[in-house]
Amino acid sequence: MRFDPRPVAMALVLALGVAPQVGQAAPLSAKVFSAPPAISNVQISRDGKHIVALTSANGQSPTISVWATDALDKPPVVISANRVRILGVGFLKNDRLLVETIQTFTVGSDKGHLTRQYVSDLQGKSWSTLLPDGPPRSATEAFLDKFDDAIVIDTLPTDPRHIVVEDQRSDGRGDILKLDIYSGLTERLTRGSDRFSGFRLDLKGEVRTRQEVGYDKGAVYFAQWIRDPSSGEWSEHFRWYAKDREPVEIVGFTPDPNIIYVSSSKGRDKAGLYVYDIKARQIVEPLLEHKLFDAGGIVSSTAAADYGRVLGFSYLGPTQTVYWTDENLAKLNKTLRSALGIKTIAMDWVDPADGTTARLPVADGADARIISWSEDLKHVIVAKSGPGNPGEYYLLDPTGALSLLGKARPDLDTASLGTTRLVQYPARDGLMIPAFLTTPSAADFGPGPYPTLIEPHGGPWARDDLEWDPAGWVQYFASRGYAVLQPQFRGSEGWGQKLWRAGDGEWGQKMQDDKDDGVKWLMDRKVAAAGKVVMFGYSYGGYAALAAAIRPNGLYRCAISGAGAGDLASLKRATFDNRFQREFQNPTIRGLDALEQAREAKIPLFIYHGDRDQTVEVKQSRKFADALKAAGKPYRYLEIKDMGHQLVTMEPAMVETQLVEIEKYLNTECGTGGINGGQ
Repeated sequence: MRFDPRPVAMALVLALGVAPQVGQAAPLSAKVFSAPPAISNVQISRDGKHIVALTSANGQSPTISVWATDALDKPPVVISANRVRILGVGFLKNDRLLVETIQTFTVGSDKGHLTRQYVSDLQGKSWSTLLPDGPPRSATEAFLDKFDDAIVIDTLPTDPRHIVVEDQRSDGRGDILKLDIYSGLTERLTRGSDRFSGFRLDLKGEVRTRQEVGYDKGAVYFAQWIRDPSSGEWSEHFRWYAKDREPVEIVGFTPDPNIIYVSSSKGRDKAGLYVYDIKARQIVEPLLEHKLFDAGGIVSSTAAADYGRVLGFSYLGPTQTVYWTDENLAKLNKTLRSALGIKTIAMDWVDPADGTTARLPVADGADARIISWSEDLKHVIVAKSGPGNPGEYYLLDPTGALSLLGKARPDLDTASLGTTRLVQYPARDGLMIPAFLTTPSAADFGPGPYPTLIEPHGGPWARDDLEWDPAGWVQYFASRGYAVLQPQFRGSEGWGQKLWRAGDGEWGQKMQDDKDDGVKWLMDRKVAAAGKVVMFGYSYGGYAALAAAIRPNGLYRCAISGAGAGDLASLKRATFDNRFQREFQNPTIRGLDALEQAREAKIPLFIYHGDRDQTVEVKQSRKFADALKAAGKPYRYLEIKDMGHQLVTMEPAMVETQLVEIEKYLNTECGTGGINGGQ
């Protein structure tokens, strides 16, 4: 294998209009972190003839670039959009793209963002929705029809013309349609219903499974139904109850119509993958049971010759990882990692479930993974990324040459970034808490202790991983001398059932203790400077920042809350109104109601929110700011125009505003004299 970073990289630089950098990079600015990636969403067509990616020249709105693999030295075809912002792109067929877009909407007092998908040819000359708009029967239906008209449920890789979609239009909602993406003609495979959804197709393109939402003596359940391959009759095979939170899901099919693959965490701390016999109605054997982490899904072949053959399994360790069972891909993966200089280190790991210890291999700095390949495996796209590497994309061509396609942030001086590692620390009750710790460059900022941000993730049923932070928060502040701790507190998902369920009913209580215990752990190791620790979070993390301002522990100098839901009572009401959430998550939302105790705030607060947030309404932050004002507490409030909740709703200028305003607040209003002022 030969590694040549020059030819394709230079072609991409010229195509994007980015001048090659000579010498030291300019000082890091918020724009460097907030601008759209110069390249992302890289994929190769199944026939290996074209590469598609989202590209952004000089921080401009993303466009679609399409290269011919036999002419990578030539400029790509560039496809742009005028009235919408492009979020993602991928191949539907060798000569057709699926494009995801977003735009704002305002209907009366209701405003937010809507997404829609389009089909385009490789030149951008033919641009259409998946399905034509149906005739709306009311103003509400006319509005709803502006959102996605269909959801792709199977791309039918071996069919050159068709895909299968679920109709989202008002007059056919829920119907499963076989769609000719060239003519627009459809064939209805199954009629939609209020009872069933989640349809899946087997390797022959036949609808074989569906999911039911039902009630058993008032208890909400999900049931997986399977269609018998011989009789065609449907019957229920798996059922799990919302209150139990132990889902069973169908994740794949085999050439044998009687054998399928399922995922289940029933009776286990970690989800596993299993072989299921339909006729016998039983699990035959495990496919993957990882001792430390949840199994994810199955990576299967899309080649016509062996369609559906298992190539590997994914699992969520420190980051999303694929265990390749295919001999050729396993060998190729090993060779590529070596060529790209990937190294691993072993760390001692304590399983939060039972305290058992193991040696865990973790990528050192960055990792590489195969993300796309041609049907004949002659062309392979490889991504290299990590907490300090926002992404590099490479092409392995039929000659064995490995060439750089482009870097996500070519202007970013990675030498100025911090170093991130996976750590664990014991909570006060002994539960082991995973965390990601980023420390600034010792060459620039010394050995510590450092001013420190405690940055809990949103959710709270979510988690962080050992990857680049797409919001830019972690490395922006590490480049300015801050240590950043991302605690995977109890209530975090993806680290096993015990850690997840340990957060039930502990909002602002034991969940908050875990964050505070992380601060003390950092101080004991002389990483965090006493009197210079800040709680900063977004969404649930924003709630945690509000709670930190109220609790009497003296650990934090100030707190910063982005889109935080401080009104726990209203969150309880909202989840109770949803019949599923009433049993699934609502019972776990108990603890400290930050809004009720806003007058007890003991440290200054910076609160910000987007005015188009449809997940956590902006009135949550407005009410908390009003309560602080009434109580005479020090605070600052910022409302960002047209910003929604999720990162995809944020324009680069909105991300930049967050970074700049948070830094400004830290320097000037986080306690007397700012973060570095007196006590």
